[in-house]
Amino acid sequence: MPTFRQLGFFVAIADTLSFSRAAELSRVSQPTISSALAELESELGVLLVERTRHSVSLTPIGAELARRSRAIQTDIKEIVALAREYSNGHCADIRMGAIPTVGPYLLPHAMAPLRQAFPGMRLFLREELSDSLLDGLEAGRLDVVLLALPYETRGLHVEPLFEDRYRLATPKGHPFAGRRNIGGEELARSELLLLEKGHCLQRHALSSFPGVTLYQDESFAATSLPTLIAMVGEDLGITILPDLAIDAGVVRGEHVALTAMPTAMPREIALVWRKTSAQAAIFRKIGKILQSARPRRDDRESGDT
Repeated sequence: MPTFRQLGFFVAIADTLSFSRAAELSRVSQPTISSALAELESELGVLLVERTRHSVSLTPIGAELARRSRAIQTDIKEIVALAREYSNGHCADIRMGAIPTVGPYLLPHAMAPLRQAFPGMRLFLREELSDSLLDGLEAGRLDVVLLALPYETRGLHVEPLFEDRYRLATPKGHPFAGRRNIGGEELARSELLLLEKGHCLQRHALSSFPGVTLYQDESFAATSLPTLIAMVGEDLGITILPDLAIDAGVVRGEHVALTAMPTAMPREIALVWRKTSAQAAIFRKIGKILQSARPRRDDRESGDT
């Protein structure tokens, strides 16, 4: 029967395609790595790695077993984390990822109640785009991620937290600025300043009115919401902003007006984790805290007209 140690060395070889680099990462000698691989191949009765003087590559069965071995490693790490949680009376380390249009506007409000609920927890945060977060979750690099839906979650567990509606942000002198609300048909006659492609909010904004085609101003694409808002404040266009960011104060002090979009389809903020995770109960508790910590609207400071 293959050992966890053998599988670990094999994954190191598969990840680096180098015996010397795999030995370095595993903190063992190269002969130890080579011997462990030979034992594993003998145990399984198949060739996993093709090795020449100049290259290392995986066989087809080797590539599939490497994928499964990574999943086993992730499961073992989660078992250890769960055992540590119960034996020490507190939560182990949590590696959480969040998209840039959610994390900065929600997590700072949740840190104090999270520390109170999990006094021993160390929370390591990563801010990345949705695809990168999901890749990290599947690879075991991350334990749980904070996303905006709709988004393809690849068969992972999805824990909905709350809906996040939109408002239109315009320069204060714009014709839309004095309106109580606005619908999709009127927005379809204007081009929108949006985040660059890859941000799920860019796609969500364009599809916020089902059955109505909205258009992006292709002459500009922002990398962050503050940049987008600054461009609107300089009278360079209009954009769609999520309430979560607005309520957290992202437009405070900016020269923009906000108009309600009551018929727009909201995005849904959710926590996502692997269905096999041993920390699901912890993540659900974190989700409840995030729901309660969501910033609430203060129209006197948000820039509404």
